Amino acid sequence: MGEDANPLDDPADAAALAEHASALADGIVRSLPAWVERAIGERYRAWRGGEDPTGAVAAASRLAGTSAVAEVEGPLRALLAQDPDEQRANPLAIVRRAVTWPTEVLRAAGVPPVVRDAHAEQLFPDDDYDLSPGAFADLDPSLQELGLTWGAAKAHMILARRRAEGRR
Repeated sequence: MGEDANPLDDPADAAALAEHASALADGIVRSLPAWVERAIGERYRAWRGGEDPTGAVAAASRLAGTSAVAEVEGPLRALLAQDPDEQRANPLAIVRRAVTWPTEVLRAAGVPPVVRDAHAEQLFPDDDYDLSPGAFADLDPSLQELGLTWGAAKAHMILARRRAEGRR
C-alpha cells in the first residue's frame, strides 16, 4: 500500500476505484469538447430556425470546447484522486463549470437566453441557456456506465471502511 493508503482498504478495491476514476475522467475529457459544440449548435439552431452556426460561431465553439477541458480537467482529476472520505464535491459538479464556455459563445452570437424554471434558475443562476448536465450521460451516453461504476466502487470502498471501523 502507498504512503497515503488507508489501512482499512483492500488494495484490490483501492486499485479498482483508481482505475474507474481514471476511466471516468478520461471519458469526460474526451466527451467534453463535442458536448460544448453540440450544446452551442442546438441552442443556435433553435434560435435561428434550424440554421447551422456560422463560421465564426463554429470556430468559437471549437475553441470553447478546448477551453472547457482546460478548465475542468485538472480539478476533475484532482477530485477523483482524493481519498473517497475527503471528496467534498462530485465530478458532475466540476463538469458543470464548463457551462460558462458555451454560454459565452451563445451570448456573443446574440442568442437570447431560454426560459428556465425557478428551480433551474436558483441552482444554476449563470446558465442562461439551460445547458447544465443533469447526468454524465448528458455529455455522452457512454459516460453513464462509467459514472455508475465509479460511484459504485466509491460506495463499496466507503462501506467497507465503515464495516472495518465497526460502524456498519
